[in-house]
Order: sequence, then C-alpha cells, then structure tokens
Amino acid sequence: MAIKVLLVEDDRALREALADTLLLAGHDYRAVGSAEEALEAVEQEPFSLVVSDVNMPNMDGLTMAEKIRGELVNTTVNIIMLTTESSPAMKERGKAAGVKGWIVKPFKGDAVLEAFRKLAS
Repeated sequence: MAIKVLLVEDDRALREALADTLLLAGHDYRAVGSAEEALEAVEQEPFSLVVSDVNMPNMDGLTMAEKIRGELVNTTVNIIMLTTESSPAMKERGKAAGVKGWIVKPFKGDAVLEAFRKLAS
C-alpha cells in the first residue's frame, strides 16, 4: 500500500538514499532539508507519515514534531524519528510529541520500510 511521506533530512546524501528507498517501495514522497521546510510542507499538503532526522540545525526534529502536533492542523500524521542515539529522555519527549517510532543510524533502507509496515498494521 503506497503512502504519502514527508522526508526531513539535512544530510543531502542520506536524504537522497532514503528518497530512493521510498521511490522503489512505490511511496509518494516529498523530501526537504530542514524542519522549517517540513512545517511549511505539512501546512500545504497532507502526509500519512513524516520521517525526520532528530538532529538538524536551527530546529531539531522533536521541536518540529511538537509544532506539528501543537500548532498545525494536520495532527493525524504519523512521525518516525531518525537518530544516532535515543536516550530515555529523548524518547519520552518524542512520545509526548506523537513520535510513533525510532530508527537508529546507521541503518539500511529495509529498516525504514519495516517501520512503515509496522505503522500501517
């Protein structure tokens, strides 16, 4: 089942690799390089899933998730965070912001697709 995904990753090479994974899996996606761009995208169009890096310049992924849940109309979107580490405090903050899953870097594209499948079931 194809879903509409917003991919938020400031590392261009990783963003392109993840976009290729989404494309090969048949998902419709939009890829952006910052949390600010992601907030604009979510205001403009509906997404089933946001996959975002936690650590980004200017605004981190958790702050972005909090803004999506607290300030924007689109509160039904599922959110998955990409991170190099996930402390209990980070996971607690993510849970409060509506984060449904965590993928720890480095990972293979299969990990992203498996996380999608878990959310869809």
